[in-house]
Amino acid sequence: MLERLIESIVHFRLGFRDIIDIAIVSYILYRLIMLIRGTRAEQLVKGLIILLLALVVSGQLGLKTIHWLLQGFMTIGLIAIPIVFQPELRRALEHLGRGRLFQRSPFSYEEEEKFYRLLEELLKAIPVLVKKRIGAIIVLERETGLKDIIETGIKIEGLVTAELLINIFMPRSPLHDGAVIVRGNIIAAAGCFLPLTENPNISKELGTRHRAGLGITEISDAVAIIVSEETGVITLAHEGKLTRYLDEKTLRSTIINIYYSASRKQKKKGKRKKAINDDD
Repeated sequence: MLERLIESIVHFRLGFRDIIDIAIVSYILYRLIMLIRGTRAEQLVKGLIILLLALVVSGQLGLKTIHWLLQGFMTIGLIAIPIVFQPELRRALEHLGRGRLFQRSPFSYEEEEKFYRLLEELLKAIPVLVKKRIGAIIVLERETGLKDIIETGIKIEGLVTAELLINIFMPRSPLHDGAVIVRGNIIAAAGCFLPLTENPNISKELGTRHRAGLGITEISDAVAIIVSEETGVITLAHEGKLTRYLDEKTLRSTIINIYYSASRKQKKKGKRKKAINDDD
């Protein structure tokens, strides 16, 4: 037995295709682990691994009844997995859909002008909301469409202005409890309901508004700006992460960096290609 094992190791050879195959599978597994890390799915995966180990051990020890029960449970589990892991599967497909192949080209001059006008209006409204301790959540739509979220609120289709944003979130306004969805430089809808985060590691001090802001960024590439009603703290949510205690200057630079990171990368690649062509 030992001699066969040593002989198989000695004669083991990996071809170029095998190395590529292993590398791709390893990368996919790594991305899947990073995708479910810190979510409820992480605990579910651990449970599945324990059941698989129990299935193997029961088979090796000849525990026929337990082995039969576990086999039946695993068969049912294969049907249940897509249902249980639906949020993670959806997130994975959305990440795939936001890949470089489907990315939009960098901002045109007109889009850049609209973006900066939007940013200026946001930075006029947010300090007022902070000063008056008015709770707010503003979601900026990006590549991932938020039509299903927009349909949960009241459509507005109005140009983003500081005055309009402040009036929407005033305590006695009928739309103040929900989220505002901004598409381009247009307020698409207000009073929208957002999915709450399923992250079990989020601080207990954070309320529903922060959980909703984090939740929408877990299922899309949107940016959510949250103003706390109790403390007036400005928080930005992006890619399932919260950045808290922002001032106006930091908020501005953070949003610009998020929007222009992909554009800058594409510009750098274009410059490199141009330099190579010039050298040739």
